[in-house]
Amino acid sequence: MRELLRVGDGFDLGAVDPSSTPGVDLDKSEGREALAEGAAELATLQELMWANSRHGDEQRVLLVLQAMDTAGKGGIVRHVVGAVDPLGVRIAAFKAPTEEEKAHDFLWRIRKRLPQPGELGVFDRSHYEDVLIHRVRGLSSPEVVEERYGLINDFERDLVAGGTRVVKVMLHISNSEQRERLAERLDRADKHWKYSPGDVDERQLWPAYMEAYQLALTRTSTPEAPWFVVPADRKWYARLAVQSLLLDALRGLDQRWPLADFDVEAEKKRLAGS
Repeated sequence: MRELLRVGDGFDLGAVDPSSTPGVDLDKSEGREALAEGAAELATLQELMWANSRHGDEQRVLLVLQAMDTAGKGGIVRHVVGAVDPLGVRIAAFKAPTEEEKAHDFLWRIRKRLPQPGELGVFDRSHYEDVLIHRVRGLSSPEVVEERYGLINDFERDLVAGGTRVVKVMLHISNSEQRERLAERLDRADKHWKYSPGDVDERQLWPAYMEAYQLALTRTSTPEAPWFVVPADRKWYARLAVQSLLLDALRGLDQRWPLADFDVEAEKKRLAGS
């Protein structure tokens, strides 16, 4: 699945079918079962990373989620990341920058929210907003946006060199599926809080956003920190795919449980006599 979703040379976002399920020959029910089965391993691997960090290991994992509205970022956090111990998770949702954040370079607020050793970090939107919405809305000049691609590549290269596995995911939803999900929010009183009239305004800019994503994906998918485009019209598939990418990242750390720094047998005897 990893290679099927990876953004490589010649990548064309327009050729990706948002309703497809690359690498998975399951139906919805089977996909949900597979997600539940993978949850236990994900939790164990994250705990393993956390345990090793208590003994000085610097490794950590950062999941970057980017998508158009309603694509399912929240569902990934709840149904995939939610399977692990919350003590080892650091989640950051990046909205419009504050005045303080605007006074610094665009990566300043990102650096403050990075995962620490042993943690699984999640960015619900990220530094990529500064090349996506800024390009579409003209919030920065084309020259500044162009420069930021290089700054992002350098930033992520340094992260990887410092022990961070970076998993960058674009949840790719279709225009028609987004319309249906927005309509559901309007039809249900318990979903009104999720709806914003601005969502419809953004839909008018769909082609511009797809162009901005195409540029961002191809300019910043590097060997150290590649992009993965996950078809997101089928929620069960998107969750299973992201779980698979996280499992790959954590397995790749190739960690073992830390050895006890005390005499286990002696402690057993002390405990039995206490």
